[in-house]
Amino acid sequence: MHPKSSPVARPVVVLDGHGLPVADVVRLAHSEARPVPGTDAMKRVEESWNAAREIAAWGRVYGRSTGVGANRSEDVPTEAAADHGLRLLRSHAGAIGDELPEREVRAMLAVRANQLLAGGAGLRPTVVTALCEALTNGAHPAVNEHGSVGTGDIAPLAQMGLALAGEHPWRGKGTPPEPQPLDNNDALALISSNALTLGQAALALHELRDLLTATRLVAAMSLMAVDGSYEAYALPVHEARHHKGSYAVAESMRAILGADERPTPPLGRIQDPYGFRCVPQIHGPAHDAADALEDVLLVEINAAAENPLISPEDMAAYHHGGFYMAQLALALDHFRLAMTQVARLSTSRLSTLNEPNFTRLRPFLADGEAAASGVMILEYAAGGALADLRAFAAPASLGHAVLSRGVEEQASFASLAARQTLRLCAAYRQVIGCELVATVRALRLRDLRLDPELPVGRAFALADAALDPDMADRPLTLDVQRAAAMLEQFVE
Repeated sequence: MHPKSSPVARPVVVLDGHGLPVADVVRLAHSEARPVPGTDAMKRVEESWNAAREIAAWGRVYGRSTGVGANRSEDVPTEAAADHGLRLLRSHAGAIGDELPEREVRAMLAVRANQLLAGGAGLRPTVVTALCEALTNGAHPAVNEHGSVGTGDIAPLAQMGLALAGEHPWRGKGTPPEPQPLDNNDALALISSNALTLGQAALALHELRDLLTATRLVAAMSLMAVDGSYEAYALPVHEARHHKGSYAVAESMRAILGADERPTPPLGRIQDPYGFRCVPQIHGPAHDAADALEDVLLVEINAAAENPLISPEDMAAYHHGGFYMAQLALALDHFRLAMTQVARLSTSRLSTLNEPNFTRLRPFLADGEAAASGVMILEYAAGGALADLRAFAAPASLGHAVLSRGVEEQASFASLAARQTLRLCAAYRQVIGCELVATVRALRLRDLRLDPELPVGRAFALADAALDPDMADRPLTLDVQRAAAMLEQFVE
């Protein structure tokens, strides 16, 4: 789906610690670009590294000259300082569960490299170079799924740290970077981040934004298949109730359908079912939630959220709670709930497509055989996938944990929220795939030829060419798989 290209041919993404967008994290995760650290940003890393060592030499700095968690009050003897960093990484590299896919680990590497370039970590500069080298060469550390509760991805990042030190396996076809001499000044500075959660959230946001756009095109095809009204998207309706997302969706639907700003009502029924009439009101909040999530990600991907924060300007190490991901957990929870509403609206349209009163076709879009079932089963299949969406939409931020002898008595569970959002993608895709199979069948049975100059017509032409034209009762599994897999083509 995302083929790798050679390092020479790939475009460059400059990591400067300040302006990395979500789209570039996704490109790096999919090996569609290679990272280069900015010159000024590397100077910040150097200054932070020098300042951190000096501060730790004469003061107490959490994780450098002390233990961590409930051991924060225990000093590390000077003679043990060199080994303290590796012992910290070894003890914390206990993530469990399945190994994560390559793209998720690469997203983590990209986010962590950029965060380090924001300054404030006090980490040796060669670590940034090593992370960029791994991304360029196509090597990534083995990272397991569970090990974070939304107060820092310490276990996955400790696995990354041990890999950088040469003590943990690498995956991928590329050559890993040379082992790094990590010590007490590097260990906590490397793992004090939510880079994995942020990378996973970026991937999920990118995929679901595309699927949300594709869903509008599928909804437009379904509207055409039932001779639906354009009135629900009329400009005066959305000027009168100007929510940003709903306004934008209505404008997009008019463009997709080639509708006027003030469309005239159609003959026949007064108004359509909610599946068609409420597209702006239900898709709109999902767009707003996506924008809100992206705003949070842009801050966090480009943040020096290290604890402690090393400030070379005043030679201080500030201890704080900037690693706590409440904003991200809540934004992800909000987004999943909004996307579940959008998916539920798709199942409503699917039910309408099965009704002869709306399509003027046989029930369930069946062929001419007596008592044929047509696409009847798609309602059940979509309902099953929708049940998964509802489970994944459960707010992760409701979780609670008291850890490390009560010292860390809260947890955001943003890590769970990110994983659930990624899992939601596949189930969402299946729901929309069911609607697409049904709407293409309805348009074919009605012999409707949509205007190829309009986006709705071009989308139909793509789907019509890809999906099996056989209308007889038969398994529809492959049809839905094809439909679900082609949704990104609508975006393009």
